Amino acid sequence: MSNDRFSEIAKWFETLSPTALASVGEIYASDAVFIDPFNELKGLASIRAVYQHMFDTLVRPRFVITKSVSTLQSGFMTWDFLFECRGQSMCISGCTQFELNAAGLIKLHQDYWDPAQQIYEKIPLLGSVLRLLRRKLALPVQKI
Repeated sequence: MSNDRFSEIAKWFETLSPTALASVGEIYASDAVFIDPFNELKGLASIRAVYQHMFDTLVRPRFVITKSVSTLQSGFMTWDFLFECRGQSMCISGCTQFELNAAGLIKLHQDYWDPAQQIYEKIPLLGSVLRLLRRKLALPVQKI
């Protein structure tokens, strides 16, 4: 598998739109597994549904791929996920691990990002409790 395939996958994510969901079978294997902090799904219909839910619930969601590293059938991409929610611009940064099958389709998509820091801490009452907890658990040193 060449790095060209991961470039194609990155472009698909950066240009993802509701109409592009029709081509999810050109990116994901029929038995693909998708894991993120909120979901553990299997199959094209479930994967298409998670992206459709994203478009249904968020305003102008989009991915910006910041780095891509791949070898043969494995790859990692770091990204910024930009969207608006309740009139506020949001950015979630994370990383995705991809495993491709022999046909170059994604068989494993696993997202890594911190929902506590990037979402929950922004909720007024819950956020103040989580920020306090984070300060209590952190090593008391100066940040770089």
